[in-house]
Amino acid sequence: MVQSINPYTQEVIQSFTLHTQAEIELILQNAQKAFLGWQSTEVSEKTALLGKISYLLKEKKQELAKRISQEMGKPLQEAIAEIEKCSFACDYYKNVAKQYLQPTHTATEAKESRILYEPLGVILGIMPWNFPFWQVFRFAIPCLVAGNTVLLKHAPNVWGCAEAIEQLFREAGFEQGIFQILKIQVEEVEKVIASPVVKAVSFTGSTQAGSKVAQLASKYLKKSVLELGGSDAFIVLPDADLEKASQVAVQSRMLNTGQSCIAAKRFLVEKSVYHTFLQLLLEKIKMLRTGNPLEINTQIGVLARPDLADKAEQQLRQSIALGAKLLTGGVRQNNFFAPTLLADVTPEMPVFQEEVFAPIAAVMPFDNIQEAIHLANQSPYGLAATLWTSNTNKAKEWAKQLEVGCVTINNLTKSDPRMPFGGVKQSGFGRELSYFGIYEFCNIKSLWLY
Repeated sequence: MVQSINPYTQEVIQSFTLHTQAEIELILQNAQKAFLGWQSTEVSEKTALLGKISYLLKEKKQELAKRISQEMGKPLQEAIAEIEKCSFACDYYKNVAKQYLQPTHTATEAKESRILYEPLGVILGIMPWNFPFWQVFRFAIPCLVAGNTVLLKHAPNVWGCAEAIEQLFREAGFEQGIFQILKIQVEEVEKVIASPVVKAVSFTGSTQAGSKVAQLASKYLKKSVLELGGSDAFIVLPDADLEKASQVAVQSRMLNTGQSCIAAKRFLVEKSVYHTFLQLLLEKIKMLRTGNPLEINTQIGVLARPDLADKAEQQLRQSIALGAKLLTGGVRQNNFFAPTLLADVTPEMPVFQEEVFAPIAAVMPFDNIQEAIHLANQSPYGLAATLWTSNTNKAKEWAKQLEVGCVTINNLTKSDPRMPFGGVKQSGFGRELSYFGIYEFCNIKSLWLY
């Protein structure tokens, strides 16, 4: 039995019974059976179903958002935005899937040479709790529209969200077996990956857990796509719009109460504007409204679990002991962690070296852009980075030197269905979204006709 617990009230929301081994086998068989029909279904039929699920997401967004907030503590207005983003992804792939899946013709000496994009089969998605709808839709929608069927092993603290997603697919008209959830513990994952039914794995979560999934996928010769941790650098140069940059900095760092892999976490600020920028950050962080995640005006809710708050508190205290200056926040009570600003951070501190999954902004000065790039690349992670400067031509050149999967200049870094998403180094490998999200789980087949 697994319980879903409201992290704000500590009340049990719902209890779930784990699938038995016999039920797991039946789910696998249903996924494979469904694939045999789904793979040959016309793309137009698949995209019509995406339109239906998009409609349902919009229609039910208030109740679905409430479930997110109850299960993992996301502020309600952000949970609503998450549901809307899932709907946008469905609409996007509804409009572009046919184009992306068209065979590509290539000129060779043959009469005809084409590249075909064919589905692999049953794909296992192992998804996290911090964006319990978006992470699933980001993986599943391009995967499904390519003709694959999907098994979802969701984080145990958001199994209510998992059930709601499965129900959405049913209501939209997807046949049984095309999208199913697996209520299993971590110990059962290897058996599922080992099954000859499962052809590939997509994992989003911590670097440590992702490494284990990659090892299992490699052991059984299955493809894997990993979207892991991040400690994104937010580089501010003296010619930047400091007011806008500070506003976006707080938005990025405090989104989802600091529990976002793609959030800016290390703020690198050129020395001549360092103290000015710190003051702007301090003013904006102090204005954030904390409270019950279900209240629409709340901007900072609670962390999803007590162990997450424990780790963040430890990272904060160790960094302060090494010389970081606490300008505001630093207060922790149960799952609540106050929005926190640390100044004068250095590379040996945990808030620089590690991923911090809490509302803690770590700020440090630099002398010149090459030092900033060196500091940004010093992290073992490589998910994304942000550059703030009015010299956009040079910024595009500096972006090439940053060891990340995404660079944003003068705006908020975020995932978007129209662009590929993923990282390098310990942030993982493979790409989601755009046409890459479709092709990752396709057999890219060469066809020669002489």
